[in-house]
Amino acid sequence: MCYNACVNNIFFNIPDKLKDEFFETLLDVDGVKIERIVSSGQGTPKGEWLFQEKNEWVILLEGSAELLFKDEDNLYKMIPGDYIYVKAGREHRVQRTDPEKKTVWVAVHF
Repeated sequence: MCYNACVNNIFFNIPDKLKDEFFETLLDVDGVKIERIVSSGQGTPKGEWLFQEKNEWVILLEGSAELLFKDEDNLYKMIPGDYIYVKAGREHRVQRTDPEKKTVWVAVHF
């Protein structure tokens, strides 16, 4: 984590093999947390829903993913450049991420 002037690259130091999703906090200050998430074919386990106490804004930078919200039927297919806002407490799940190419996300929790 860098709290002083420094330069890093969102695509560097990504683990080669991922059994589980990889989470890395990039910044955590004044109630705002920014993290990098790397997926490689993972999704939310069947029958489970994610619940977060903070709002989240997520942008997909590489790979692809599909998101589903418990309160609607629309499946959101995301490609690089797509972003989405998830209001605190709104149950959702990652249906799938690209199994052939790493999916790189940046999430802002506030």
